[in-house]
Amino acid sequence: MAIKTIGVLTSGGDAPGMNAAVRSVVRTAISMGLKVKGIHHGYNGLIEGDIFDMNVRSVSDIIHRGGTVLYTARSPLFKTEEGINLAVENCKKHGIDGIVVIGGDGSFRGARDLSLKGIPCIGVPGTIDNDITSTEYTIGFDTAMNTAMEMVDKLRDTTQSHERCSVVEVMGRHAGWLALQTGIAVGATTILVPEVPYDFDKDIIAAIKASQATGKMHYIIVVAEGVGNVHEIAKEIEGKTGIVTRATVLGHVQRGGSPTVRDRVMASEMGYEAVKLLKDGIGNRVIAYRDNKIVNFDIYEALKMEKPFDIESYKMATNISI
Repeated sequence: MAIKTIGVLTSGGDAPGMNAAVRSVVRTAISMGLKVKGIHHGYNGLIEGDIFDMNVRSVSDIIHRGGTVLYTARSPLFKTEEGINLAVENCKKHGIDGIVVIGGDGSFRGARDLSLKGIPCIGVPGTIDNDITSTEYTIGFDTAMNTAMEMVDKLRDTTQSHERCSVVEVMGRHAGWLALQTGIAVGATTILVPEVPYDFDKDIIAAIKASQATGKMHYIIVVAEGVGNVHEIAKEIEGKTGIVTRATVLGHVQRGGSPTVRDRVMASEMGYEAVKLLKDGIGNRVIAYRDNKIVNFDIYEALKMEKPFDIESYKMATNISI
């Protein structure tokens, strides 16, 4: 099947660098003689026909912007046979021969379903959670880490001034990658992640008291959102130590902001590789970053992969947190 026109959409949670990926897809496709259709609001837009022509100027001055100019949305209807068929009909109506889908695992499952219906799709990993199993790195992760780090650094100023303990929740859904890297970067007393079971008294209270014994008077506990209620954790810490403890949920601000160099470059490289595959008539693949290289996997293989947590870095963080 000759590919003449490709579509591009962003799906799931937004991530800094998605715009850089969209820009790369559009300009790479046009440079290869392809036409490009933008799809607003993810799979919802594909179902509803919210599709428009894009050119090189459509993506001017977006590489530095957070969020996604194509917008994003969840689409329960797309999980049904009816929704998928409507999407396929709109692809045919608009002459879309293949689609680049920028998002997470849920978005990739949608890409797989479209590929089964004859619309070749390439998935590009974009999520701040870095929880896509097939890739070591996802677009948006570096920016989110830097955002979280900067916010905890600011919070540390008041924590130190009042000689308190701060329990800080970072995002990550069911994964602890963002918490681990942020915790290391801010010198957290303890890091709690879903992948590593913890003992409250041993891993939190004893760690605080050990630091207290060396003369430290303020403490930062970084908690991944999949672990538990940070307000309850803070209350229990204060009850067992007598140290005034406050909980802070950083929230969706971690998804925003201008993407870092790494996210802009990674997004550009991944978008480029995605278009190259479609140009060659190859679909049902996902782009990934492995061993310092941009590679691609069959989408079925990718969705079955496992991603072992970085236990060594977690141990290191524990050892140097005194």
